[in-house]
Amino acid sequence: MVMASRRSLWLAAFALAFSAFAGAGHAGETERAQADKPQLEKPLGVVELFTSQGCSSCPPADAFFAELAVQEDLVALSYHVDYWDYLGWRDTLSHKENTERQNDYMRAFGSRSVYTPQAVINGRVHVNGANRGEVDGALARMARGGEGMRVAIKVSRTSDRVIIDAGDAGAGPSDAHVVIVYFEPPQTVKIAEGENSGRKMTYWNAVTGIQTAGMWHGKAQRYELPLSEITKKGGCAVLLQSVGKDGLPGPILGAAFIHKPGSETSLDRKL
Repeated sequence: MVMASRRSLWLAAFALAFSAFAGAGHAGETERAQADKPQLEKPLGVVELFTSQGCSSCPPADAFFAELAVQEDLVALSYHVDYWDYLGWRDTLSHKENTERQNDYMRAFGSRSVYTPQAVINGRVHVNGANRGEVDGALARMARGGEGMRVAIKVSRTSDRVIIDAGDAGAGPSDAHVVIVYFEPPQTVKIAEGENSGRKMTYWNAVTGIQTAGMWHGKAQRYELPLSEITKKGGCAVLLQSVGKDGLPGPILGAAFIHKPGSETSLDRKL
């Protein structure tokens, strides 16, 4: 646990970016692609914050993360872990799967232990999630050095499905998993016990589930998901993430948010 001061929580709208998709009617078809709002096909990067309601060092990171979550050029995801629950408060947003993902990252990085608040940037490095300079610096450095989002991801939908179009890598890496990450809409939690007893915190993009939807082999490829599965969730993102032979997560090559019908973006609601 590491303490650091952060700016106050932004009360901005939930950041789900839309991708443009021009739907054209075809003879004999009853469904029509519905136009979405423009989305960056290659955002600046992906920030994955590992945090806990029971960690006294995490509130500054959670507040900083709220700022990241509303930036339209980032895909920001918050993974609440369960290993601080013994301190007197069970994190209401924690999932064992989130802790397992953090442990996988630590093995991939060759680290001896996990910690909070930890921010993993583009699946490549980890830094103190409450340190604005380290997070911003890592994003900028990777963007300049060709370690940012190298593969374009377009998301569109029809009346019954979500369509994900992953671009061509050119001379880059040739294999990656298409990872779907589900998360909650922003919610406020009053913490009654433990190290943060008495605090009332608003948490953004808290991950509830992770699944692999397919493989990408370096060439442009399309994937489809049932829209009914997306509408059951509070929010959803797609990560194009390389995976080592040992099954551990590697660099993230592309990313995008997937919206559900009727949801708003930060473009729709301003401060």
